[in-house]
Amino acid sequence: MSYVVDFVNVSTVGLESSPVADALAGLRANEARYFANKYDHLFTTHAAADVPDLVGYVRRVLDEERGLVIASPPLEATEVLVDGVRWTYVFYESGLAINVLYTLEPGGKRAVGFKLSDGMDVPEELADKFKFARQKSKLAGTIRGSFFVVKGEY
Repeated sequence: MSYVVDFVNVSTVGLESSPVADALAGLRANEARYFANKYDHLFTTHAAADVPDLVGYVRRVLDEERGLVIASPPLEATEVLVDGVRWTYVFYESGLAINVLYTLEPGGKRAVGFKLSDGMDVPEELADKFKFARQKSKLAGTIRGSFFVVKGEY
């Protein structure tokens, strides 16, 4: 099932099993607002089980780049291709959102971003490896984020 994320009327559709469902919905809506405002793009997510290739892609990048395995089950995923950049998102039950930004042109920006929903603890697999900066969002409360640069070809 796909869901066009509404950043005006924030909904927990597809995220209900998360202990921080409201905050994760706000985080997802925050991303939707970014793509709507910057690219005039509707941010549409899919149940993770319906898009195993996207979840597998993010899993592969995390494993090959940093040896990371996310313990929390994925709930939703999506991919957006705008202005020569492939953005792949996975939203996890714990409240974690991961995106892989991958410029298709050689030498372009390539990075993995982590965002933690308001109220969630830093996942054990990320705790000692990354420092998280705080950002305020009207939709998501306080978002904590971190990233690393992707060096491989995917």
